[in-house]
Amino acid sequence: MKMQIRCKLTLEYGDEKTARIVYDSVRIDDERFVDTCLDKNRIVATITAKSPGSLLHTLNDYLACVSVAEKVVDK
Repeated sequence: MKMQIRCKLTLEYGDEKTARIVYDSVRIDDERFVDTCLDKNRIVATITAKSPGSLLHTLNDYLACVSVAEKVVDK
């Protein structure tokens, strides 16, 4: 049996400019595991994995990239 696990993550920002900057920063790192789109002041990321452990690893990596991008925006 082949398993697919999906996680939909919505990140909402105070304005569209901030969302765009973070989106542009993390979009570069997207591979076949993350599908990211920008919707006004929200970033919507759908992460797909074959196992719970893989999903957690990918989610952790993605959120680490988001955190770095947010710190750059805040400076």
